[in-house]
Amino acid sequence: MTEPEIIAALRLQNIPNIGDVTAKKLIAHCGSPSAIFEDKPHHLLKIDGIGKVTLKGLHDTLYLDEAQQEFEFLSKENIEVSYFMEDTYPERLKHCLDGPILLFQRGNIDLKQQKIISVVGTRNVTSYGSSFAQQFIAELAPLNPIIVSGLAYGVDIKVQKAAMDHGLQTIACMAHGLNQIYPKAHAKYQSKIEANGGFLTEFWSSSQPNRENFLKRNRIIAGISEATIVIESAEKGGSLVTADLAHGYNREVFAVPGRATDKWSKGCNDLIKYQKAHLLTSAAELIYLLGWQIEEEKQEKTVQKQLFVELDETEQSIYSYLQLNGKQLLDTVALECKLPIFKVSSTLVQMEMKGVVRPLPGKLFEAV
Repeated sequence: MTEPEIIAALRLQNIPNIGDVTAKKLIAHCGSPSAIFEDKPHHLLKIDGIGKVTLKGLHDTLYLDEAQQEFEFLSKENIEVSYFMEDTYPERLKHCLDGPILLFQRGNIDLKQQKIISVVGTRNVTSYGSSFAQQFIAELAPLNPIIVSGLAYGVDIKVQKAAMDHGLQTIACMAHGLNQIYPKAHAKYQSKIEANGGFLTEFWSSSQPNRENFLKRNRIIAGISEATIVIESAEKGGSLVTADLAHGYNREVFAVPGRATDKWSKGCNDLIKYQKAHLLTSAAELIYLLGWQIEEEKQEKTVQKQLFVELDETEQSIYSYLQLNGKQLLDTVALECKLPIFKVSSTLVQMEMKGVVRPLPGKLFEAV
């Protein structure tokens, strides 16, 4: 995207009464951001849903001046700009009608990796939630997913630290410009996050971390990912907003259950109860429902490392059944081996790590 077009898109993004949906409508009609400002207002008024109030600030030079200033900041700080019609823009977010027309990023974000999940939860994470978060990321690590969250206290920072500990790429979606880190206490993680992913935002350097920005930011967290996982949440909270957005985008949503009396599990339990989320007790369930597979290269390395694999009683039972019966569905394995589905799914992941079973298309498994 050329400098004039970036400035024109910034200018469009800056005009009151023109949100992302309206901006995309104008761009689709005119062909580019700059073309909007070259067109006659009476032509634009013919567009369905566009009125005089919408176009009121279109030719106010204030918004152009501010756009030029923001472009100077972005250039000076080497912040990458992603336009919603370009390849650098997150693919899944392109399919969200209300996705921002511009995203700003800092770090080493590589979105070519398609295993992208968002993990969110309460700032008041319990020891149960903290333990689950760390174990969950550890179990997912062999599949090398990208972990997206919001860098907030509690669940967010727990999963992002765990991702970095396992060498995974993590993306922090911010509710303000990239000239600051909020909360300030997490600024100490900036360099490590940039080395293992980076920061993503739609907000300008003049934006502050106001409440409405966090709610707006949540649609990016939901839209960028294949699935959203809620680890702990009270009855109300930003995590549930993110889950609702993900549900509205037709993404998979998972929630970790807790005791009925636990305040910080009420939101998760409700998501499960009202069938807005899959119940999640281990990474294996997510891997199974998303149809993920461990990369062939890692499978081969695992097999080479473990020429003589030791299997426990459950693993041996499943392995013998698959050897005898060939390719089978997880549900069939559970039924025939007389084991709970959650036990079989987690066991199959461990066996996959050992290189003795492999997942196949159609959610089938077979012995190696």
